[in-house]
Amino acid sequence: MNFQQLRSIREAARRGYNLTEVANALFTSQPGVSRQIRELEDELGVVIFERNGKRLTGLTDPGKGILKIIDRLLVEAENLQQASMEYAGKNSGTLTIAATHTQARYALPKVVQSFRNDFPEVRIALQQSAPDHIAEWVLSGKADIGIATEGLSQFPDLVSFPCYRWSHLIVVPDGHALLNCSPIRLEDLADYPLITYDVGFTGRGHIDAAFAKAGVRPDIVLTAMDSDVIKQYVSLGMGVGIVASMAFDHGRDKGLRAVEASHLFAPNVTRLAVRRGAYLRAYAYHFIEQFAPDVSRADIERALDADAPREN
Repeated sequence: MNFQQLRSIREAARRGYNLTEVANALFTSQPGVSRQIRELEDELGVVIFERNGKRLTGLTDPGKGILKIIDRLLVEAENLQQASMEYAGKNSGTLTIAATHTQARYALPKVVQSFRNDFPEVRIALQQSAPDHIAEWVLSGKADIGIATEGLSQFPDLVSFPCYRWSHLIVVPDGHALLNCSPIRLEDLADYPLITYDVGFTGRGHIDAAFAKAGVRPDIVLTAMDSDVIKQYVSLGMGVGIVASMAFDHGRDKGLRAVEASHLFAPNVTRLAVRRGAYLRAYAYHFIEQFAPDVSRADIERALDADAPREN
């Protein structure tokens, strides 16, 4: 039994049993992956994968149990490498943070700058994507920390912590008629074309829920992942924008006005997630405490060591 065999099993399950993708991920050949899987099955005396001819189609019932053990073994192997670096007193390394565009653009810069001053030998790899992809990256070990508003608390193998609350703002050009409405109602917004986030991004669920609850049908004509893109199209007169509060800067966003909307849409909570059972370097704890001051290292360690999945 070797780690390449274990990785082949894990990647096959993760990549929908597509051995070409598994081979690319492990920098080997498809026949090599098939051989590693078959050799481990022969050694264990258990068929791990269901097959249709030579094609893998799923996990057998024993395979599902074995995959959980393999996941734990590989996590602990990765933890061993991290721990050896820590105990050797090395403050160098790479901290990989996966975040949505809004978090990376507006919430992280000051924290990253402060972190770099404290740990100049640590490289930061900042990855941006959708919440589901962020969760997958943290679960797979491709990212140490995930930051998003949606989704992270839904994965039992992630430990997530609330970081801060925020609300949405309405953004309009100078002189827009909505500036004369006080307070603005959902019915008022529905009179105009709206520009806001894609489904699954930056609190979009709370926007849709508010309109649905009120029985008001909004005219959402354009969506984007990027707050700056939304504001750009608002400035062109294409519609009224709904953006995250931290995405508006009164000094920088010339020609635009922001209107309070916390009375219209439910508040949002940005969460930070790490993989359950992961070994975090000291600098990772430092980063988390900088981004979420209410979350202590002791809180994180207790959650990481917990056997049963739970949401904090």
